[in-house]
Amino acid sequence: MEFSSKLLENAVYEMSQLPGIGKRTALRLVLHILKQPSEQTLRLTSALQRVRNDIKFCSNCHNISDVALCEICANPKRDESLVCVVEDIRDVMAIENTGQYKGLYHVLGGKISPMEGIGPQNLTISSLMTKVKEGIIKELIFALSSTMEGDTTNFYIYKQLEGTEVKTSTIARGIAVGDELEYADEVTLGRSIINRIPFENSLKSS
Repeated sequence: MEFSSKLLENAVYEMSQLPGIGKRTALRLVLHILKQPSEQTLRLTSALQRVRNDIKFCSNCHNISDVALCEICANPKRDESLVCVVEDIRDVMAIENTGQYKGLYHVLGGKISPMEGIGPQNLTISSLMTKVKEGIIKELIFALSSTMEGDTTNFYIYKQLEGTEVKTSTIARGIAVGDELEYADEVTLGRSIINRIPFENSLKSS
């Protein structure tokens, strides 16, 4: 792709580094930005700078937040004895959109994947175990995607819970194997949470 401007070429290159954005799409986006009033571009760049520099991670669940404790963890109406274990913020948003879940979350920040060099120490599993030891949590719901990496992560956490009285469950397999939660429709995902099954049962059926 030939460019008449080095500034344009650099902007297109940086835009194309975003996931799912090829160079042609990046070019369309950059040209669109050039057509907009400069004030709108400044608002966009300001919003991106603030989200990069000012955003925080909840001290309790590791969810993305504007303050030290996210709105979900700070809500006294949420059931703190029930914790849903998810991979990232997108899964929290997907489950919240169902309106069916009233507990708290724990965001792992990924899944165990030896092929990608991601081990338990790279996730927030240790802080989850610390919360378990405090004795408030009565049930952990495993809501990771039903991939080999997701199942491995679920099993690892399950083994870490041996000797505790914490109940473990997993969302019902209304979510197809290999699917990510963020792509599931709200009704299916809501039913999968409500109809969750004991984690031990999922081991027997696998």
